[in-house]
Amino acid sequence: MAAAAAEVKDTDGSRRQSRRAAVMLLYQEDITGYPMEQIVTQHEVDAARPLPAYARSLIDGVHLHRVALDEEIDERADGWSLERIAPVERAVLRVALLELDQDDPPAAVAIAEAVALASRYASPEAAAFVNGIISAAARTRGKGR
Repeated sequence: MAAAAAEVKDTDGSRRQSRRAAVMLLYQEDITGYPMEQIVTQHEVDAARPLPAYARSLIDGVHLHRVALDEEIDERADGWSLERIAPVERAVLRVALLELDQDDPPAAVAIAEAVALASRYASPEAAAFVNGIISAAARTRGKGR
């Protein structure tokens, strides 16, 4: 699954900020059930600026490939159903798996960013869980150790 996110240039903020915004908006969508466009509009009002293009491309990519991403998470989360995984961790996993299927960022960056987001917004245990799933996915793709 190739996503358009790799084609988007970072002219409107850092990729780290864009990735964080995408994870937070996907998380909000997951827990509220509100339409993404409503969530994005409110985010843009609150932030007083448009959503960065890279964040938008990640969100669109997750929406486009959600079934495949969720199936992979479900398969790799040994002993955990997708529904048991906390919403913020699901959002981090979806974005990281999407990024693994792109040429940019490198797999090591996608993994490190996912672990950092899980650590910051969930817990150290969640970060280890995310690291295990994303690292295994990277190895399967021939992109990790």
